[in-house]
Amino acid sequence: MTEAALRIEGLCKSFGSLVATDDLHLDIAPGEIHAIIGPNGAGKTTLIAQLSGELRSDRGRVSFAGRDITSMSMPARSALGLARSFQVTSIFQDFSALDNVALAVQAQAGHSFHFWRPAQKDPRLQDPAREALARIGLGDRGDVPAANLSHGEQRQLEIAMALATRPSLLLLDEPMAGMGRDESRHMVDLLQGLKGDHTIVLIEHDMDAVFALADRITVLVYGRAIATGAPAQIRADRAVRAAYLGTESSTDIGDA
Repeated sequence: MTEAALRIEGLCKSFGSLVATDDLHLDIAPGEIHAIIGPNGAGKTTLIAQLSGELRSDRGRVSFAGRDITSMSMPARSALGLARSFQVTSIFQDFSALDNVALAVQAQAGHSFHFWRPAQKDPRLQDPAREALARIGLGDRGDVPAANLSHGEQRQLEIAMALATRPSLLLLDEPMAGMGRDESRHMVDLLQGLKGDHTIVLIEHDMDAVFALADRITVLVYGRAIATGAPAQIRADRAVRAAYLGTESSTDIGDA
């Protein structure tokens, strides 16, 4: 049996009396796109924060590529090949697209931002930055200030910043947030192009995108996984329809 790319064992996180993740167990297979869905307040973003190292868990264990990373910091996890994008765009608006990605490369390498000016011409930063921009379809937009990019392009830029750190696993928190239909389709195509080269944990409210992309889906409700399976299994699961969608109709869970 293939070893899990990411293994979550008994993960718990509470904020006072609010339980955000509750004894969560989950294996993410290498190369798969694994979507995490659930209603608002289900604990999805808390889980991503725990996996990235942004948030320390109360209990439980996280293993990445067979290594216990439970107590590791975000930079240490990044150095091992784990990258995260955020629900709210986190780019430097006054910098060009290329400079944003080069900054991600520089940060991953552990260099100080005090050396940013000369680093703008450093091919060790510029080359991987250009490569990442080209891969997500922004190769001709490198010199454009991030503030002048469309919302969809800014979300693509965040993916490029994550890819520039050469991760094996991507944690994507609502990459389609705020996008129109055409932009969402473009993002789906982009993520499908990454499939197999990277393991992806995807949080997304766009159910059409989830069912178009995911190999497997886990449904969270009040911090607990109530179902994990292939998209067809999730679409047909009565407990999912009742707890997540409040309906018995399978047609409400995506059209893909």
